Amino acid sequence: MTDAQHALTDYRRRKDAFFASGRGPIRPPHLETFTGLSYYPAAPELAFQLPVTRTEGVSVTLQTTTEEERELQAFGTVDVPFPDGVHTLTLYAQPGEETPAGLFLPFRDATSAHETYGAGRYMDVPTFARDGDVWVSLDFNLAYHPYCAYGDGWACPLPPAGNWLPLPVRAGERLP
Repeated sequence: MTDAQHALTDYRRRKDAFFASGRGPIRPPHLETFTGLSYYPAAPELAFQLPVTRTEGVSVTLQTTTEEERELQAFGTVDVPFPDGVHTLTLYAQPGEETPAGLFLPFRDATSAHETYGAGRYMDVPTFARDGDVWVSLDFNLAYHPYCAYGDGWACPLPPAGNWLPLPVRAGERLP
């Protein structure tokens, strides 16, 4: 097992343990029968390190699953070299964050509502500097369902149309 595979397996184990502890979004009676989340097999070809093209100070309002609105700042875009071609996705930060350590990527793909949660999935994307530019580690193996996929009472931002991918991204969390 490679270091990356070991890290992914450990991440999934820790997330399952957190959900099983009752501190996550799963509540009784489902908690009593919870044995872990469902995941796609590891897909190392869907892990990238990419430069960010900055979007200066663009405030964006995303709708949520509860019809509320969530204000975010479009931080920049990344051109992701998927096997079927390059697709551009927008990364978001909290308003006012100039150099965040991490960004937020809400997205939908061709698995949404069939193999994954219908409203889409999320990724928390770490940033790093390279040659004076902002880069991200974009690993779709870490894509996850928002808490609203597990029950009511959560207001989850919906991925904007620009982050809807026409291809299936078979990595990360999936439906049971």
